[in-house]
Amino acid sequence: MWNKVQETVAFINDKTNQFLPEYGVVLGSGLGGFANDISVAYEISYAEILNFPVSTVEGHKGALLFGTIGTKKVVAMQGRFHYYEGYDMKQVTFPIRVMKYIGVEKLIVSNASGGVNPNFKVGDVMMLTDHINMMPEHPLRGANDNRFGPRFLNMSEPYAKKLQETAINIAHELQIDLKKGVYLALQGPTFETLAEYKMVKAMGADCVGMSTVPEVIVARHMNMECFGISVITDMGDEENIEEVNHEEVLLAAKSAEPKVRELIKQLILNS
Repeated sequence: MWNKVQETVAFINDKTNQFLPEYGVVLGSGLGGFANDISVAYEISYAEILNFPVSTVEGHKGALLFGTIGTKKVVAMQGRFHYYEGYDMKQVTFPIRVMKYIGVEKLIVSNASGGVNPNFKVGDVMMLTDHINMMPEHPLRGANDNRFGPRFLNMSEPYAKKLQETAINIAHELQIDLKKGVYLALQGPTFETLAEYKMVKAMGADCVGMSTVPEVIVARHMNMECFGISVITDMGDEENIEEVNHEEVLLAAKSAEPKVRELIKQLILNS
């Protein structure tokens, strides 16, 4: 893994003249429009990048964008890799490893999720305060390479409190109703049954999705600060369950995209 990461880092540095971004952004379903907020200097398709997987999900473009927001250098993933696509967790999180070694110190992750908190509604934007990992494979399983991070990782603060405080202040200034809550990650790709939604709620989560958690674990393994944001694209409560499909998820994410884009933009400018 170490050698593959370093090979990819060398490849990207050569393509971007050692751009060295400080911020990494993972753009989830329907949130790829954030690319328009970046003054793009370089764009590299995943298919071109040495050792990279290729995104197969609709709504995920599949490119790395290097550029600036104000004076801040960023790299954005237009599309992520999911365990349900058939990749193992080391492949899913490989781009996060690479981000660290091209300069990224702060990682911002976004996703679409199903809400179980009765105070939420479709289109709400939720800041992740914590997560519950229910994925069937752990991204740190197997031999540990101490060059990346420790064997036993402390996860007491997966999402940086300082970034959360900044985001809350920004949301207040922008008059965005920013919800706060716990994200639970399941394997997917099926949307949850009513019984599963009840389980998610009983376990103490506010929403459920199929991504993000492996990326954050690996980022924290390398001591990167993380911030997570989720768009509630469907709801499952204790009485009924909405019929949902991927197209509806993309539409709901799109409707909330302007708020998410502005929040992420201002977070990068002010942190």
